[in-house]
Amino acid sequence: MQVLSRQRGFSLIEVRGLGNAGSRSPGCGSVRVAAQRRARGFTLVELMITMAIALVLLMIAVPSFKNITLSNKLNTTANDIINAIHVARMEAVKRNSNTQLCSNLASANTSDPSDTLGGACGTETGAVYAMSGAAPSPVLAGTGGIVSPIQLNGDMTALRFTAQGLARKVGTTAPYGDTVVDICTSQMSTDNHRVITMAAGSILTTTTTSGNCPS
Repeated sequence: MQVLSRQRGFSLIEVRGLGNAGSRSPGCGSVRVAAQRRARGFTLVELMITMAIALVLLMIAVPSFKNITLSNKLNTTANDIINAIHVARMEAVKRNSNTQLCSNLASANTSDPSDTLGGACGTETGAVYAMSGAAPSPVLAGTGGIVSPIQLNGDMTALRFTAQGLARKVGTTAPYGDTVVDICTSQMSTDNHRVITMAAGSILTTTTTSGNCPS
């Protein structure tokens, strides 16, 4: 009886082993099929669809990136001019003397031929000059950001600051209250202008507008 019992136990173990071996066979087959699929790579249709999607994304991204770059250039140029205005005001108060924010137009910088302060500006847009004794001296170089595709819409206003820090348009006596400069680009259709205005000879405002920019 004991011998028979051992034989039965052995046969059961053998059958279970065979059953387990058989159950692993489909799994191994599926692994091989998956490996073959991974090794297959992309079909021509899949590759063309991927390239078409990439092209659409590129067409959307490039104009957007260009607009962001141009907008940043407009903002930087406007900030440079605002900084020049602040420098001209502070230097006038510190020196207790007249200073000038220069226009791009030489004739706008002077009130008469004997005006040495305005004559020193030439056409150096955004430069600042101050009277040092009887002669003008440079304080700040002109704005370098006004290069294509960034440009002026019209001429920049030449401002002369008194020792009290108030700005006046060259050739006038009242505190200035109007547009100082309009910076624009023709390569954007909207939000392509940065307009700097002044009120009461000291208060500055920068406005973003849309419109034509002469090329």
